[in-house]
Amino acid sequence: MPNGRVALLLGFVALSGQAQWLNYPTPGTPRTPDGKPDLAAKAPRASNGKPDLSGVWQAAYAPPGENERLFGEFKGIVPGDDPRMFSKYFLNILADFKPQESPMRPETVALMRKHSNLDSPSTRCVPQGIPRGDLDNYLPFKILQTPGVIAVLYEESYAYRQIYMDGRKLPDDPQPVYMGYSVGRWEGDWLVVDSAGFNDRGWLDASGHPQSEGLRIRERFHRRDFGHMDLELTIDDPKIYTKPFTVKSTEVLIPDSDVLEYVCADNEKDRAHLGNQ
Repeated sequence: MPNGRVALLLGFVALSGQAQWLNYPTPGTPRTPDGKPDLAAKAPRASNGKPDLSGVWQAAYAPPGENERLFGEFKGIVPGDDPRMFSKYFLNILADFKPQESPMRPETVALMRKHSNLDSPSTRCVPQGIPRGDLDNYLPFKILQTPGVIAVLYEESYAYRQIYMDGRKLPDDPQPVYMGYSVGRWEGDWLVVDSAGFNDRGWLDASGHPQSEGLRIRERFHRRDFGHMDLELTIDDPKIYTKPFTVKSTEVLIPDSDVLEYVCADNEKDRAHLGNQ
């Protein structure tokens, strides 16, 4: 993985809003005797009896030393934006594959080599899309759950998506978009979300693994306790990859917090200096 690209890419920091309602006690949060949120408490249920996934979430940080072992030394590290701590799948969605076992097609390899910092969704101030948005360790996302629709608000690029729970099917001929179209259903305590209708301008990760308009993603969410949610992501894009593949991650609740305003293009001066790296 081109660590230089990732370091510069992650160093492209947009402007986020000032703290608004941070550290305000969230109603319904179980707490330990000292008043701190009890992340190990029982997972909550919605009024209809289904698991309640509501809250502000962020991908779990990597175990110490894991990313250095997988990717080597990182450069360009700044406080609060340290790729050594990021999910290995955010850095490289194919982190579990040995090079000789990679499911990338030859033309995919050639396409990825053309990607530069200037092509990154973050650099271009466009939505990250998924699965990248689910795996981002830098900025969180917020789930708002109702019986008919679940909204996911991503702080990155002020993006959002709606997961329709009313039984509708995915559109047959959608207008391709960054965040895709999503429908969901419950399988026991797991929320299963199928998404399609993506454009081909997104990246699956910070390394630039590409996608086509044929991309389909299945997400499976399971809130195993109050503060931890299991996430299984299956990526299926036959034009770009030789087979579907699945990655598993953990989302961690950020209690008493919120997503903030995110402004990327306003007074932006970094992009012109990144070069074609």
